[in-house]
Amino acid sequence: MDALASSRRIKCLTCVDDFTKVCLTLTVAFSISGVQVMRIMDSIALFRSYPATIRTNQGPEFTGRALDQWAFEHGVEWRLIQPGKPTQNGFVESFNGRFRDGCLNEHGFSDILHAWKIINDWRQDYNESRPHSLVNYQTPAEYAATCRNEN
Repeated sequence: MDALASSRRIKCLTCVDDFTKVCLTLTVAFSISGVQVMRIMDSIALFRSYPATIRTNQGPEFTGRALDQWAFEHGVEWRLIQPGKPTQNGFVESFNGRFRDGCLNEHGFSDILHAWKIINDWRQDYNESRPHSLVNYQTPAEYAATCRNEN
């Protein structure tokens, strides 16, 4: 969550591949429903296929029946972490902290389009310019490309 200069709240849906550390999306909106999460996941799957497992907190956008049905239909195991146990999703929590410190706390957003531009620029920089120790000090994009070339 963050806010625009007008004080209107915005939400950011972060989706990160645990294996490659690539940030697949940082979706910015005034609200995000379960149906929107399904659409976002479908759009990611067009390029990457459906994941075996998705791990999330228990936010209302992740706990509806429609999302359960979507996961079942696509063979995706949906794992909800226990309330108050962010360490069960440690990498994403760490990613969210970097996102907060390196982007949200550094910028004021005049409107949602401005927020979208700044946030997507940060995501591109994260994926393509920042080496990560967990992927052999390559950027997430480099590591993902290496994995694709090995298969």
